[in-house]
Parts: sequence; C-alpha cells; structure tokens
Amino acid sequence: MDQATESDETAADTATVADSADDDAAESDSERDEDSDDEESDDDDDSDDEESDNPLEVEGEVAADYLEELLDIADLDGDIDTYVENGRAHVSVITESDVLVGADGEVLEALQELSRLAVITETGTRSRLMLDVGGFRERRRKALTELAGDAVEEVKSSGESVRLKPMNPFERKIVHDVVAGAGLTSESEGEEPQRRVVILPAR
Repeated sequence: MDQATESDETAADTATVADSADDDAAESDSERDEDSDDEESDDDDDSDDEESDNPLEVEGEVAADYLEELLDIADLDGDIDTYVENGRAHVSVITESDVLVGADGEVLEALQELSRLAVITETGTRSRLMLDVGGFRERRRKALTELAGDAVEEVKSSGESVRLKPMNPFERKIVHDVVAGAGLTSESEGEEPQRRVVILPAR
C-alpha cells in the first residue's frame, strides 16, 4: 500500500472518530437539556405545592398582604404572622406602636373589618378573620377574664343580675365563656355599639 492510500485511510478513521465524538457530545447535551427540563418541572411542582389549598390559610395570606401594604403606606414598622386556630384565620401584627390599636381598640376593630373586606373582595367568600395588633387582644382577654370572674362572684353572692359595660363581639364572647365555665348563664342585650353582657343568677 502506498503512502497516499495510508494517509487517506488515516484521515477517514480520524473523521469517523470525530463524528462519533460529536454524536456523544450531542447526546450528552440532549441529556443535560432533559435533566434541566426535569429540574424546571420539579421546581414548578414545588411552587404549586407551596400554594395553600386551605381557605383559612388563604384568608390569612390575603389579609397579611393587605396589611403589609397598609403598613408601608403609613410608614409603620411591624412583622405580620398568620395562623389558623379554632376554625378561624388569625393575623397578628407584631409592633410596639399602638397607632393601629386606638382608644379601646377602635382602630383595631376598623382594621379587622377592612381586612375581612379585602378577603371577601379577593376570594368572594365571607370572612371571620381575627386581627390582633401588638398583643392587644391577648391583654384584653386576660383583663376581661378577670372582670367576668369578679362579676360572676358578685352575682353568686347577691343573687342579682349584673350588667357589664358595652363590648364588641370578641369581648362579649370571652365573658360568655367565663360565665358558662362558672355554671351560670348570660345573655347579650342592646344594639351595637352599645350591646352588653348581662350575667344572670342561678335559677
């Protein structure tokens, strides 16, 4: 075999090896693309999984978004926490400021109604969401529990009904629970915002 023939065969072999390498590289690129697509698909699945199907959790998220925007507009600092308890969505604004509470919680009550309205607008369903700011409701709960306990003792000792000062629904519920736990009965009378709890003596 002459040198020209050997050279042609060597060149052909080299070209074959190069073509094979190109095919392997293309196959490898294709596999990487498939892996990338799989990863993107997994990421999409994870993203979908993060979206809550619990309507109460959705309520909290909608209200939290609304309140966060309000805090930004008012230039107020505060962290927002959401959770579900006793079949109701709860949103808590953690802040040292009492601007969003107001006198006797009046601003807080208004914000709660606005937050519920935001939920209704977003979801189309009625909301019973509870809002707390700076731990006001928890402090109020403790004070009302003590107040109701004292009123119960007064009713038991006097045998007469006791009428408490006007309260909002949240506060009246706390008093009713304390009275029921003490073995007495209570009822609400009057119209909002002057509606109040009346503790009745045992019959």
